[in-house]
Amino acid sequence: MQFRYAIVRRPGPELVNGLTSAALGEPVFEKALGQHREYVRALKSCGVEVLELDPLPGYPDSTFIEDVALCTPECAVITNPGAPSRKGEKEGMEAVLRTFYNRVEFIEDPGTVEAGDIMMAGTHFFIGISGRTNKKGADQLIRILNRYRFSASKINLRNMLHLKSGVSYLGNNLLLLGKELKNHPYFIEFQKIETDEPEEYAANSLRINDTVLLPAGFPVTTRKIREAGFKVLAVDVSEFRKLDGGLSCLSLRF
Repeated sequence: MQFRYAIVRRPGPELVNGLTSAALGEPVFEKALGQHREYVRALKSCGVEVLELDPLPGYPDSTFIEDVALCTPECAVITNPGAPSRKGEKEGMEAVLRTFYNRVEFIEDPGTVEAGDIMMAGTHFFIGISGRTNKKGADQLIRILNRYRFSASKINLRNMLHLKSGVSYLGNNLLLLGKELKNHPYFIEFQKIETDEPEEYAANSLRINDTVLLPAGFPVTTRKIREAGFKVLAVDVSEFRKLDGGLSCLSLRF
């Protein structure tokens, strides 16, 4: 799938108070801001037009904009984050998405969905059932997707925050994935690039048109992706990793 647009939200100083399970220390705001600028430049270098939203006061995790909406070729879906402190991040997203979409759908309580748990592979969507996305939310999303002639299936997660923390679709029936999902029955028919255990964070990468963006500092995974025939661009997102965030979390792409 070719992407034309991306939406990002600049981090604000409250970023340092974001949710995290990682024991990597507190993010340095100025460094994170610089990394975010580089991330935007990387997206633009892949040929997409980037809409950059202002920081959202009171919501330290709001730079992880992917979680509050799903952008498909046919419609946008405003999700309902499972983390209570993130519920308000969806406010204002409808107006933003109406700039690009005529059809905007919604996930409603008691369903919860964070789009970091959703991976699109062609016309099929894999939905992770996690601490942030529950079955009621996933079932709502599946009904929405079915109306637009997409198919979907649910995957129960054990240890990952989000589905895309451990798997990325690179197109052409190829997955980049870590150990938790490498033998999952839903992925048997896919070709796979497996991340070694010390480099599992790199499983959250992005194919943007002809380039794969992956986090900097993972040479083995970088080599494997290059050997698969891709142009690779490494982007430093170390400060966002401290908040359990990755490359996909920082943008909506469509």
